[in-house]
Amino acid sequence: MKILVFGKTGQIASELAALDPQVQCLGREDADLSDPEACAQAVRQHAPDAVINAPAFTSVDKAEWQERQVGLINGVAPGAIALACAELDIPFVHLSTDHVFDGAGDQAFAPNHVTAPLGVYGQSKRLGERAVAAAGGVYAIVRSSWVFSAHGKNFLKSTLALLGERDKLEVVEDQIGGPTPARAVAQACLSIAKHLKGAPEKSGTYHISGAPDVSWRAFAEEIATAANAKVSISGIPTSQYPTPAPRPLNSRLDCLSLEAAFGITRPDWKRAVREIVGELQ
Repeated sequence: MKILVFGKTGQIASELAALDPQVQCLGREDADLSDPEACAQAVRQHAPDAVINAPAFTSVDKAEWQERQVGLINGVAPGAIALACAELDIPFVHLSTDHVFDGAGDQAFAPNHVTAPLGVYGQSKRLGERAVAAAGGVYAIVRSSWVFSAHGKNFLKSTLALLGERDKLEVVEDQIGGPTPARAVAQACLSIAKHLKGAPEKSGTYHISGAPDVSWRAFAEEIATAANAKVSISGIPTSQYPTPAPRPLNSRLDCLSLEAAFGITRPDWKRAVREIVGELQ
């Protein structure tokens, strides 16, 4: 099955390329998401069996003052790609985020929960979700949270670097979510794309996040343990770590529909942390 992937060097695109030799990844030089029509044309030219949209403007804080560019990349481009996929009658898997929710409460957000993003990044991702669903094709919107891997920029790699420089760390402990290995997201996307080819009625929105749900502090402590780092890690509230863009306090995602539709269970993020830390060290 020939799968076209938008993205080449990001966390999930890198994992997709490693998992399946039939995956063809398009970098920015091949298809720039800031040019939606060029992306749609790339789909028509390659005529794949399915398309996965992996990249996005993911700098949550920078998004606050680059609203137009963020909206184009995260909102308009996915819609254009989805329309091209609908024309060709091929499945489209689009990656989204926990940032489409407001983070209220302490219950896991189901895929059909009302979205209420707190910042520009989340608003742009919601725009993209709506455009994909409105295109009228076969699709899956896959929301994930706190993605990490050995590639690109992410919390695990940043924490590892700090563990080598400091003997004390302060990490936010009142934000709760499921750290998610990029490889697990990539595996889920491939599985979903293949399923949708024969079962278009499974189109819809799904969640994948690692288990168990923890705070950023607990995530950091697990990274330190895997790295055998003797560093003191203390927790602080979000109020003591101000950022330009607000973060949801609750990033728990209900993943039951993903398991029911595709047999995909929540990945063990602690095991992935040990494997990735070992690889990086």
